[in-house]
Amino acid sequence: MLTSTVIHQSRRSLSKNASSVARILEGFRGTVGNTPLIRLPKLSKETGCNILVKAEYLNPGGSIKDRAAFFLIQDALDKNLIKDGATIVEGTAGNTGIGLAHICNALGFKCVIFMPDNQSKEKIDLLRLLGAKVTTVPVVAFTDPNNYNHHAKRYADERDNALWTNQFDNRANRQGHYVSTGPEIWTQTNGKVDAVVMSTGTGGTLAGISMYLKEKNKNIRTVLADPPGSVLYHYIKSGKLDRTDGSSITEGLNILGKDLNLYAPIDESLFISDQDSVNMVYKLLCEEGFFVGASSGLNVAAAVELSKSMPKGSTIVTCICDNGQKYYNRLFNKAELSKRGTTSISIQFHVEHSIHLGLLERIPAPYQKIIP
Repeated sequence: MLTSTVIHQSRRSLSKNASSVARILEGFRGTVGNTPLIRLPKLSKETGCNILVKAEYLNPGGSIKDRAAFFLIQDALDKNLIKDGATIVEGTAGNTGIGLAHICNALGFKCVIFMPDNQSKEKIDLLRLLGAKVTTVPVVAFTDPNNYNHHAKRYADERDNALWTNQFDNRANRQGHYVSTGPEIWTQTNGKVDAVVMSTGTGGTLAGISMYLKEKNKNIRTVLADPPGSVLYHYIKSGKLDRTDGSSITEGLNILGKDLNLYAPIDESLFISDQDSVNMVYKLLCEEGFFVGASSGLNVAAAVELSKSMPKGSTIVTCICDNGQKYYNRLFNKAELSKRGTTSISIQFHVEHSIHLGLLERIPAPYQKIIP
């Protein structure tokens, strides 16, 4: 039984397992991927399903986008598209850029990032700290020539030995998850996985995983989770690129439209409100112990929603994309949450409940700006 296996493994002594997993990894690139698959015990108990998360925040650059960054650059190297001292250029909402900046440092490349000006200050500051040249541009539609992705393409086209990695349409992104994340999930669950549900930015993660798992078992449900303001919920449902109402507190998820990475077997879609995503962010922190961003909250909220239509005992896999540190001023700020139409009611409940149980002696510093 999956539950027993996971609990048993969690109780093993680290020293006993050291020899079985000890191996020396080669540099930054050697540490990308092979992340743990973690069962969330309280949510699993509540839903009657095994809610599993890939711990993608444990990648060396701190997010699932390290995988895309690795495979985008590796593909260019394999095809001799770049030489020593190359300039890597991308349009990104943040995490892909962070992964690219890390790998560029490791390989001696320069990194140039164009991003919309509505992204968190923490991401922008981190990118610059990593040595990337960052240009923020006004948020405009993808059809506008001043969209951040078009800025990135023009910049690379105008320079020698420069590569626009084109994460949205470069299928090396999707292939990276087909050869890494998908096989990892299959192996870690011993092939006993019933559904995978994830939000999408470029589409590479869910598409690559879905392609691999469907080859192993065509009955595995593959589900796209979508926030407000995106078009993919309706696209999967009806084939129409109709945008859902509003905008989202989540960053970097697909509001542009269907891209080439998303040509893959996706069975269905779920719409997840910002309120549900934010509620799950705080539930994961106060009850499961994980400090995550809004996209991860959306993913786990979608897994819980999906569990309502799954048989009891089913195994549902999603991922924690990154941790919450880059979203501190957006997700953990009462004024910001209120401005976006979300509330801190669930936040107050979870913190006060933890205090009541004796798990906390006082309101932690991060919540002092939120709890009245």
